[in-house]
Amino acid sequence: MIGLQDYLLLAALLFALGLYGALTRRNTVIVLLSIELMLGAANLNLAALGSFLHGGSSPVAEALSGNAASQLFALFNIAIAAAEVAVGVAILIALYRLRESVEVDTFDSLKDGP
Repeated sequence: MIGLQDYLLLAALLFALGLYGALTRRNTVIVLLSIELMLGAANLNLAALGSFLHGGSSPVAEALSGNAASQLFALFNIAIAAAEVAVGVAILIALYRLRESVEVDTFDSLKDGP
């Protein structure tokens, strides 16, 4: 049977992989994907801890068995991540139109013009 430590280990590995990708890659799209991987690892932690640790009841999902507060928080976190991706891609498109590149090194200054 899969226990809590297995989920936490998987989430730690996913977070470490995302952190490595965000810190070492120069492509902005890969950096955004790595950040999303880190957010997914945090959601996995929330869902796993919510399933294994019962602490109180959730007034929003009272009809469900168990405590669904952590799952609801993970769902809220997914919505926040979707908004973050939308803003990130919009900024990336604007910078690509300005610099004609998606490499992180080309975005080193905030002054106008190419």
